[in-house]
Amino acid sequence: MFMRYFSRLLSAMAGPRPVVLSGPSGAGKSTLLKKLMQEYDSVFGFSVSHTTRTPRPGEQDGKDYHFVTREAMQAGINNGEFIESAEFSGNMYGTSKAAVQAVQAKNLICILDIDMQGVKNIKRTDLNPLYISIQPPSIDVLENRLRHRKTESEESLQRRLQIATVDMELSKEPGMFDVQIVNDNLEDAYGQLKHALLEEINVVKKVNMSS
Repeated sequence: MFMRYFSRLLSAMAGPRPVVLSGPSGAGKSTLLKKLMQEYDSVFGFSVSHTTRTPRPGEQDGKDYHFVTREAMQAGINNGEFIESAEFSGNMYGTSKAAVQAVQAKNLICILDIDMQGVKNIKRTDLNPLYISIQPPSIDVLENRLRHRKTESEESLQRRLQIATVDMELSKEPGMFDVQIVNDNLEDAYGQLKHALLEEINVVKKVNMSS
């Protein structure tokens, strides 16, 4: 019954086909997304996720995340307002239906940056996005990148590496993703990402030009 409700809910979402971007922290998703949004600012819209974690320096509420209390987020999940939600490092994260609709209403391709748990949740709905996986060349390269950031405690870093190891294995499962990109070289990875999205980009551009 609950999943049928989700199916009806998502069928009603008109607009360009969304894109699900997934991969471990440190794989380079944020950097690639930033490049994509700069080059195609009139084509893509970013789905702003909800989270119960505290903002990091420089993060803005409503732009980077919707920062909410655990109680408020749980109430939203219970009310069926979220497409997917997950818990990571003691914090809740999720994508609301309203966040996706707000982007699609502008005739933009909605980008959802979510973890593997979220990918599995969305696969049980009728959203029908394009699934793209961004992966590091190896777990060693990922560890170096995370250490270079200097934003994690050793405990948090080890937890992220454990999750990343599972993520990298799951991403290889047949049918899990439409496109797999190994971010060894940023420009090469960006070229692959653009190529994967070119068909959807051209459709939106055509519609926007004629309207």
